[in-house]
Amino acid sequence: MEANKILKADLLDILFENRNKAYGAYELRSTYPTRVKKSMIAMAAVSLAFITGVLLANSKSKDAIKPMIVTDVNLSLVKDKEEIKPVELPKPKPTPIKTIADNIPIILPDKLVDKTEVPTDAQVENVQIGNLTQDGKDIGDVVAPPLEKEGTGQVVAPVEKHVPDFVTVVEIEAQFPGGMAAWMRFLQRNLNSDVPTENGAPVGRYTVVVAFNVDKEGNVSEIEALNDPGYGTAQEAVRVIKKSNQWIPAIQNGQHVGYRQKQAITFEVNEG
Repeated sequence: MEANKILKADLLDILFENRNKAYGAYELRSTYPTRVKKSMIAMAAVSLAFITGVLLANSKSKDAIKPMIVTDVNLSLVKDKEEIKPVELPKPKPTPIKTIADNIPIILPDKLVDKTEVPTDAQVENVQIGNLTQDGKDIGDVVAPPLEKEGTGQVVAPVEKHVPDFVTVVEIEAQFPGGMAAWMRFLQRNLNSDVPTENGAPVGRYTVVVAFNVDKEGNVSEIEALNDPGYGTAQEAVRVIKKSNQWIPAIQNGQHVGYRQKQAITFEVNEG
């Protein structure tokens, strides 16, 4: 650009001198002020519309508010529900049982004694003995009526207490007769403590846990070793439990019960 034209030329013309003005950058820079003016006008119009809407909404909400009127309400008394009386079940009628008279003998003179027949053994079988003879069902055919709680009108069937043959939790476990001292003496006399040494076991302690059943009478059965340290210790522990024979049974709820007992037997191998 010639020197005498620089002062009169626009800044964009100076920047894009000898450059491609059709590329787009020249067009964007030349129209920038126009686009800024349009954006400001659009933003002002949107803001004005928003403010106008808020003012109109506030004016309508003030008109919509009405004073609250409080009125007294009289509550009527509600009658209590009628009490539901329990229905009493009719008492079951007892089933008549066949009876046969068996009066106490009284010694009288012969002229005052009436001739009565003495019942045979077949006649008194499945028959209740009483003071008179009447027809009814045999004792074996009559089912005992359910028990009734006095004063409640509720019929409750009789409950039989059943004690299982073997339980897993007891108040007092089964024990060897005479306690721990007697058990230690029994092991000293009957246990071959040299079994692991004879089988080449190294120095150490070998504990075998043996499980076995002790029934209500204290009899021992179903003996098995729960672990096997080796060197013949498990077999020897089972053998000595079998030899113990009778134990004192476990106790639950004051009764002797069958119990799966566990007993540990330790073998010790020392140097020498």
